Amino acid sequence: MSEPLLAPYNGIPKLVENESELEKALTQLLNGSGPIAIDAERASGYRYSARAYLIQIKRTDGGLHLIDPIAVGESDLWGKFSEDVGEEEWIIHASTQDLACLREVGLNPKKIFDTELGGRIASCERVGLGPLTEELLDISLAKEHSAVDWSLRPLREEWLSYAALDVELLVELRDAVAGILLAQGKLNWAMEDFAAILSAPPPPPRVDPWRRTSGMHKVRDRLTLGVIRALWLARDSYAREIDLAPGRVFNDETLMEVINKKPNGLGDFRKIISRRTRVQNAPVESWYETYLAALAAPLSEQPELRIPSNTLPPVKIWQTRNPLGYARITHARAIVHELSEDLVMAPENLISPEAVRRVCWSEPPASADQYLPYVEATLAEYGARKWQIRAISSGLAGILNVTEPIVTPDAEGTESVNEGVESD
Repeated sequence: MSEPLLAPYNGIPKLVENESELEKALTQLLNGSGPIAIDAERASGYRYSARAYLIQIKRTDGGLHLIDPIAVGESDLWGKFSEDVGEEEWIIHASTQDLACLREVGLNPKKIFDTELGGRIASCERVGLGPLTEELLDISLAKEHSAVDWSLRPLREEWLSYAALDVELLVELRDAVAGILLAQGKLNWAMEDFAAILSAPPPPPRVDPWRRTSGMHKVRDRLTLGVIRALWLARDSYAREIDLAPGRVFNDETLMEVINKKPNGLGDFRKIISRRTRVQNAPVESWYETYLAALAAPLSEQPELRIPSNTLPPVKIWQTRNPLGYARITHARAIVHELSEDLVMAPENLISPEAVRRVCWSEPPASADQYLPYVEATLAEYGARKWQIRAISSGLAGILNVTEPIVTPDAEGTESVNEGVESD
């Protein structure tokens, strides 16, 4: 039975809400020792932006601090702190979620240890902060406020206690994860992954993000597509302006209801929108004008039903569209599956399934001497780390000349592809 931890051991620290208090907190942290445990709370699902609404930092002999970056405002102290700690390690759980909002205020770690990703590479069964802490430290954290709106003020005491627990044991958790990785011979692999996260460029903006509207798969004509685009963009622009999650302005279900019911006049349109919006005095008249303009636009101005894409088709149809690629992917998946078992690692952590698909889909070089360089270059192009390339390349190179797929009897006794890594 794990020991429950309901609040920080030394109590909930006073919330830092101005620059003077921030300077004192950061000075204490600078005078501490060892790695810096840090976390941030965003208001995902409530606000349009992904900014930090609370930052929690703890360091041995430097105290635990809860900082309200909204109340503090812009400050050069964050950047100075980052420079002053130099190459010290920053411990972040699920770093890809928080790095952007930390960098936004001026915090730029040069070295990180991601306990969530480290747990994955170490093949821990569950890698959420609470379950991982319970598994490795035998302490259960009180985690009942994970979905609250952190943009609300004042921040409640029970929320602050929850937030403080995110960093209370992060140093100890880091050491436990690192110990497992070291014992498994994977610590250098993990450090390579952590460095790659820090050096990765920001993701490019999505092309036509409005095409991801829920219910889009039912659309069969360009005019309807144009109306969806117009209303989606109007909603997104307004959501950005008032910093509210687009789904709270009106959700996709509402947008598709407009499409399906074809409102007869502003009154009908307002009735549909008003039932679902969280916005008072929403610009419904402007949205209705946008709707009418999209309906009246000529076909030449409407979006195409399909746009060019470099994504590969689902593997289940490779057998007819690319039989040799299909044969290669079945063998590749078997190799990945076998190697992942040997390394005690989930297949998707050993190598990205997309990278494996890319290796197998294209016709390999004519000469077998070029198989290995081809595999290494393709894996690198699709984001594989050096350790992953070293681990898997020779195995994949060895199956590029296969012409028959692997088949295994399924549960009903019929023949099916050995999916190995994943299902499509």
